This record gives sequence, C-alpha cells and structure tokens, in this order.
Amino acid sequence: MTYQANILFVDDEPAYRRSFQSTLRRWQEGLEVRTAGDGLEALEVLESYPADIVFTDFRMPKMDGLTLLTRIREEYPDVFVLMLTGVDSTKDVVAAMKAGAYDYILKPFDFEMVRKSIEKILEHKRILSEEQGGGVEVSFENIIGQDQKMFEIYEKISQVAQTNASVLITGESGTGKELIAEAIHKKSPRSNKPFVQVNCAALTETLINSELFGHEKGAFTGAAARKKGFFEQADGGTIFLDEIGDVPLQTQVALLRVLELGTFQRVGGTETIRVDVRLVCATNKDLVRSIAEKTFREDLYYRINVVSLASPSLSERKSDIPLLSKYFLEKYSLNTGKKVKRISKAATKLLNSYAWPGNVRELGNAIEHAVVFCKGVEMLPSHLPIEIREMENDQGDFNLSLSSSSLADAEIALISKVLEETDWNLKKAADALAIARGTLYSKMKKYNIKKPNEHI
Repeated sequence: MTYQANILFVDDEPAYRRSFQSTLRRWQEGLEVRTAGDGLEALEVLESYPADIVFTDFRMPKMDGLTLLTRIREEYPDVFVLMLTGVDSTKDVVAAMKAGAYDYILKPFDFEMVRKSIEKILEHKRILSEEQGGGVEVSFENIIGQDQKMFEIYEKISQVAQTNASVLITGESGTGKELIAEAIHKKSPRSNKPFVQVNCAALTETLINSELFGHEKGAFTGAAARKKGFFEQADGGTIFLDEIGDVPLQTQVALLRVLELGTFQRVGGTETIRVDVRLVCATNKDLVRSIAEKTFREDLYYRINVVSLASPSLSERKSDIPLLSKYFLEKYSLNTGKKVKRISKAATKLLNSYAWPGNVRELGNAIEHAVVFCKGVEMLPSHLPIEIREMENDQGDFNLSLSSSSLADAEIALISKVLEETDWNLKKAADALAIARGTLYSKMKKYNIKKPNEHI
C-alpha cells in the first residue's frame, strides 16, 4: 500500500537526520520527510509545513524533546508524536507517555520498528478519514479520540458490529459507554433499524418490567391502555441497557429468557411475544463481585458478556485531552453564540494535569463552564471551575529515582511506592495514580505485585 504523509524528524545529530530521511524516502515515495536539529527549529518547521507524525529525540539543545512534545500537544493536538530514547531513559519515557506521546522507539532504532509505527498510524488515519467522508480525522461514529487505546476500541467495534453477539461495555461513569454502544449499532447490519437506549438505573423496581416488556390494559393501576415496551420498540434493531448492574433479580430472570428464547410476555398478559433484538449492555460496577454478593445472576452475566469492551478512563487516554477540549470549545462556543477561539497555554496545562475523576463528561462540563464565563476569544485558567484551578498549586511529584532499563520496571516501582504510601488502599492508590481501580488491579496481577502475606 502507498502512503501519503508529512513527517518531521527532530534530532541534534546530523547523521541520524540524514539516515532517517533517506531511508524513509526510499521506502515510500509518498512520504514528505523534513528534519530539524532541535525543538525550536521543529516548531518553526511546523508553522510552515504541518506534519502528521513527529519523531523527536529527548536530549537536544535550545529545546528538549519533552518540551517540544508539550508544545505540540498544545498547539497541534492532531499530530502523533513518537519519542526516540536510549535504554537508560526510563524516567523520560514515563514523563513523555504521561504528556501524551503516542509511543516511543529505542535508539539506535531499527527502521522496521519505525516503518511499523508509521504504517499503524496512517492506517488508523485512513480508516477514520473514510468514516468521516474525508473530513475530520479524529472521530469514529461520533467518538472523539486518537489515543492508541481508542484506536483499539475502534477496531473492536468494527469487528463485533458485524455479529449478533451480546456485548458488555465496562468502564467508569463519563467515559462514553453509550457512544460505543451506538457505534456498534451504526456499523452493524441492523443500522437502519431502531436503536433503543435504556437507563436501567433510572427505572424503579416496580416499573422496570413494564418499561422493558410493556403491559396490557388494566395490568396495574394507571395502565389505561396496552403499551409496547422497549424490547418491542427495538425489534429488528439494537437495545442498549445502560447500568445493567442495577437491574433487580426478578427482572434479570425475564432478561435471561429473552436472550435464550427471544420471547417474553407483557406485564398482565399471557401472549408470548417474539422479538429479534441485539443486546448491548453497559455497567460501571464490578459484576463479578455482584455475583458473589448474589445481586446479579451468574447465568445472565455469561449471556450478556459474550464480548467485553472496556471503555478507557480519561486518565488512561490523556493524550486526547487537547483534542477533546478543542471539540468541546467549538461545540459550546457555537451553542452559546460566543466567539471563544482558543485555550490559553496556562489553561491547557491545567486541563492536562487534572485527574478528571468524572472523565470526558467532567471535561465537557468544565469547558462549558469556562465558555460561559469567558468574555474574550481566549479561555483562561480563571474561567475554569474552582476544583481545577486549585490543582495549579497542588501538583505533587513522587520523586522516584528510576534507574531501571525498562518502562515496566518504572511502572512497577511507581505502583509499589503509591500502594505503600496509601497503606495498600486500592481506591486511594488508583486515585493517586489517576487510573481506574480495575486497571490498578489488573496491573498488580500482571506484575505480581502483592501486599506482604497476601495473594492477589
């Protein structure tokens, strides 16, 4: 496949620049490769020649690679940045990945790794471009994001959408689970049929069966006429049950029957109704724990969890914060009739450093708040909610001394230190690390990190 892309390579060693440029040009004629000797020169190049991908070294005069990365994420959020690093630069790599680098490549680098990284990025951009009809290349069925974790989600959506398998979407509140569910429907053969979204947590225990399965006239006080439930309304299409973990046990039995037989009865009725519905569920609860606590049926869990998709928290995809901020700024500026055009560097720094416990939803609310109070064309820190402004003086550093030769060792050291400092309280540790508790638990299992005298 022939690729077209603008690439900027930043390194203070002329030999590296010449080698990189000539090798890539031989590999693909469609690649426009420019070079710069330091971060300041790179920014000058970007002003005149926009890039799709930037490769940058860490150690350079005038402006180092980490500072350049930060500037690019602020000023060119659509650009993918890959860091070039030596094996003894673990601390730098950790900082770069937190600052929004797409990936890193060890020096002296193998051009096969460079080629694969470029191919992966450009293939993702091509797919997203097709989704948008050649327009903005940063969204997938209304999901905004170009972080690697989001590309993995897009790929899984495309794969699972073509089947009728039940899907369980897990993740924290505010991560956009409903957008993933809708994307699955839109990319499926059922896309021209109904997509019915149900917030199970908003339905009372006395009414949930009636809402899901409908009722007959006179079934209960106030049932003046027959009513079709959500499952009948979704016939032929997709029904999305959000907060499935809040469904009472009695209703879980009826859901299991629909999944197994495709049939149900309206409340107060005897007629067996058959439907053809694809089920997508979502939850922010640990359903395995709910099963142990006997508040969720194990047989239903396996029926709804044929395919599982984990919606990443915003802290797990921080490189998307500038992109999402730009999207929300444009959206709410338009909605309010204001002409807020940009976010100041100081405000961007605050947005990037905040933990976002409420995820994308909280970010959207913060930008909307800022737009409301903004009187000019630039959003400033003073326009943001107070809890975000307070972070400006509360930034801490674990002051880790990282001398290991791998990113995994650095992650193990960081997690272990935070666990000790929080007395092995997983919730507090996860909050301190700005990751989901489930993610922390998975990493502890992966790295075999155990509390003394305990097993994970």
